[in-house]
Amino acid sequence: MTSPSTTNWPSLRVSDWTPTRDTVHMWTQIVGKIRMAHTPLVNHWWQVTLYLSPRGLTTSAIPYRTGSFEIEFDFLGHRLDIRSSDGGVRSLPLRPMPVAEFYARTLEMLDQLGIEAPIRPQPNEVDPAIPFAEDHEHASYDAESATLFWRQLLQADRVIGEFRSHFVGKVSPVHFFWGAMDLACTRFSGRSAPPHPGGAPNCGDWVMVEGYSRELSSCGFWPGGGEEGAFYSYAYPAPDGFADQPVGPEGAYYSPEFQQFLLPYEAARTAPDPDRAVAEFLRTTYEAAANLGRWDRTALEDDPLRWHGAPEASGNAPAAAGDDGA
Repeated sequence: MTSPSTTNWPSLRVSDWTPTRDTVHMWTQIVGKIRMAHTPLVNHWWQVTLYLSPRGLTTSAIPYRTGSFEIEFDFLGHRLDIRSSDGGVRSLPLRPMPVAEFYARTLEMLDQLGIEAPIRPQPNEVDPAIPFAEDHEHASYDAESATLFWRQLLQADRVIGEFRSHFVGKVSPVHFFWGAMDLACTRFSGRSAPPHPGGAPNCGDWVMVEGYSRELSSCGFWPGGGEEGAFYSYAYPAPDGFADQPVGPEGAYYSPEFQQFLLPYEAARTAPDPDRAVAEFLRTTYEAAANLGRWDRTALEDDPLRWHGAPEASGNAPAAAGDDGA
């Protein structure tokens, strides 16, 4: 009998949806660049990311003049929704269409809402980098595959979020980077790192210098590295011996090609307890980086249930000072 835990982890072969994946990747780059155009720099480019929502991927609120707006990919209703704080709403049905059409129609909707979108109109971290307005090559959209990918991200976001909760040092949100199309979460030791050498295609080296300015251990999920995608984990700078460390669960390995540990999604999905398998991968690869890198783990880690049972945590909070209980 199939358990609910395994049915919640959908199967989606990368080879079965590559055209859709590559098109959606370009669409997310357009939307991510719009967020970047209106949001002040936050360390390591955290201001540019998208986030999992109950229906897809969202920019969250983007500041604009004295208000804000949000752009959301709805992978259940298959729409791109733009909502403005002044009440304006525009929607674009998601269907097979060239990137050039998606780009033009997204800018048109923003213009109708009175929102300017001054972005660099070509993608990053891909080669070739076809300008959005000229990209008629990427034009696929299989709705079922898009939904399944979002459901993969939903599981990854949930388990990585629990892993994040054990760290009390500087740690990123669990967020979606549209440059490489991956869900990521990064922990930091608190020390500076040597300047990153760069080298990402169609992406200035200074971008990577900012992204990797502090010593880190990063993990995440992306639709590559396995037949159904892969969980990954790497360290920057990688301490001596990092690649040789034993990690779990069964099926995890170090990839010299990607210079990181990988756990194929299908290995996690078919494990007796997928949550536990992914958690083991995240924990053991982080420990490899932190132990070899001599991180101050005592100061950086804590039990996320440390306040479990406190009055407020149980919903029985005492009246606040000055509260007469009225």
